[in-house]
Amino acid sequence: MIFRLLILLTLLIPAPLMAQQTNIVPRLVAEGPAPADGGKVELALVMETAPGWHGYWLNPGDAGLPLQASWDLPEGAELFELRYPTPVAFEGAGLINYVYKDTHAILATLTVPPTDRGVLRVSGDLRWLACTDKICVPEKGNVALAIPVGDGASRQTEFDEYRKRLPRPLAGDTSFEMAGDTVRIAVPLPASTPVGKPTLFLAENGIIDYAARQEFRRVGDQLVATLQRRGDQQTDALSGVIDIGEGQGLAFEASPGDVPTGGKLVGGLGMEAVLLAMLGALAGGLFLNLMPCVFPILAMKAMHLAKAGGREVEAKRDALGYTLGAVLGTAALGGLLLAIRAGGTAAGWAFQLQDPRTVFLLTLLAGAITMNLLGLFRLPVLAGEVKASGSVSTGALAALVATPCAGPFLGAALGTALILPVAGGIAVFAALGLGLAIPFLLIGFVPFLRERLPAPGPWMVKLQRWLAIPMGATLVGALWLLWRLTGDQGLLLALAALALLALLLWLSKRSVALGWTALAGVVALAVGGAILLPDRPSAENRAPDFAEVWSPAKVEAARAEGRPVFVYFTADWCLSCKANEKVAIDRDGTLEAFEAANVAVLVADWTDGDAEITRFLDARERAGVPLYLWYAPGAAEPEELPQILTPDMLVSRAQSFAR
Repeated sequence: MIFRLLILLTLLIPAPLMAQQTNIVPRLVAEGPAPADGGKVELALVMETAPGWHGYWLNPGDAGLPLQASWDLPEGAELFELRYPTPVAFEGAGLINYVYKDTHAILATLTVPPTDRGVLRVSGDLRWLACTDKICVPEKGNVALAIPVGDGASRQTEFDEYRKRLPRPLAGDTSFEMAGDTVRIAVPLPASTPVGKPTLFLAENGIIDYAARQEFRRVGDQLVATLQRRGDQQTDALSGVIDIGEGQGLAFEASPGDVPTGGKLVGGLGMEAVLLAMLGALAGGLFLNLMPCVFPILAMKAMHLAKAGGREVEAKRDALGYTLGAVLGTAALGGLLLAIRAGGTAAGWAFQLQDPRTVFLLTLLAGAITMNLLGLFRLPVLAGEVKASGSVSTGALAALVATPCAGPFLGAALGTALILPVAGGIAVFAALGLGLAIPFLLIGFVPFLRERLPAPGPWMVKLQRWLAIPMGATLVGALWLLWRLTGDQGLLLALAALALLALLLWLSKRSVALGWTALAGVVALAVGGAILLPDRPSAENRAPDFAEVWSPAKVEAARAEGRPVFVYFTADWCLSCKANEKVAIDRDGTLEAFEAANVAVLVADWTDGDAEITRFLDARERAGVPLYLWYAPGAAEPEELPQILTPDMLVSRAQSFAR
């Protein structure tokens, strides 16, 4: 500890030389006007951070200082606890700190009494520490804000973005154990919730060694963190935030209790798991050659090699070039998917059909393959000479067109690749390409196989046309899924993109120059179309068959018709939500009772921090989900049901209004 303090003091030595420069500039803003009859108004302390600098979370970690604020409020007003966004772990000078590297907003709720004033004034004296990886500068400043009373401009859109960055509170009991040199914390999290590379930020200082490795295991519907303990300090409560990947933070409060052992390791797979994943990907790539989108390419390329009658050295060179292209193609595609995931988007083979951008690209790919099989244009694999450059590009193309045909046998291997370190993940994707190339390697290096290939003929063209049928069905399925994810706008965009794609591919066979122009156009079409699509699946896709997506307008419309209304607020990471849905909501008896009573069932999915849901929860003074509301016909206010539901609670209420 003394060593760490000495390092911090060393970092602070240059501070007087830079005291005139403010590297983090605070400003105080209000979401809207204060209500004249008293109530709440949301405030945001926005810390505008210069590039290369960072500020600190409420627990700074090994070194650093948290924000200190002294507030001057209107008489009778009260400012509630500051709410911090999810931090990141930052390593500097051998220390681990919990910081914010970019501009961030700290939120707080101000309650004000009834007033006849036109303006309420709030001010604060702030002190904070701004650091780079080399120096730290203590800074201070004042913020002031005049909040209009009654009427005024709204910053709702801006505050919605701030609220999205706040960790969302977990429902359910979180327990911890302290024993020996470890602290173990069991966080309730459904097993179906994807977890990338989690990080736990403990709010209490001095409990754990921040620089020590954090280990996470899946034990059923719990995520268990094992942390290195510092000293023998005891506590009756722990709190903090766990980042489960892609910037999604979940807040918890833990009390002493039993923490399960065992489970499956998360985010720290060993070499054995990497090798098993590579073997699985190798086998999966081999099986991919039997898929209708890959087999024509392999067969046509093999036929061309046999027809060319080249020497054995040329056949081997062609096979090695094809293998290199396939390996590089799948490795590059895997690296791209890992980069997309690191940037905050859930994309990948294991769940690519949940991301509209990935589905859009697969739609274009399926369209291109279908057009090729119908003879609109010819892939390079179907023509040309046996050259190394052509073979490499052919292998890369085969890797690309194989992606929509990846079956269930690839799920485990590629799912493992997505949670491995980058090098291990790319190795698994490369093994997929190697498996894809194995048949062609055998053809190139085994004369016995090459000599017994059937001679090409008209039957191959007929086979292509027949294979266009399943690929066309794949295209239709991709369009349907895209419509489910993005609505009519996304579907129309995809159809227009397919029409333009057909034109570009048709032009590509007119001349070499047009071919390169068409290729550039196809790339621009794919990138531009993906950018224009919505960032996330539409709300339509997040409602089960028996429910509609919640909105206040739908609640009012159903009540105006005299219907009972049941609204449930849920999230994918909420364990008690999922348990209630399985036990009490999504069951035949409940749904039959709802249908008999003409109950309007609405679901509000808070998985991605939907802003409208956040505002509704805030208005009801609820910190998180689950929340269950029953609107009886004619009732002024909804009945708030318990957080643990039983089937009888819902069935009995529905039966009282049965037709």
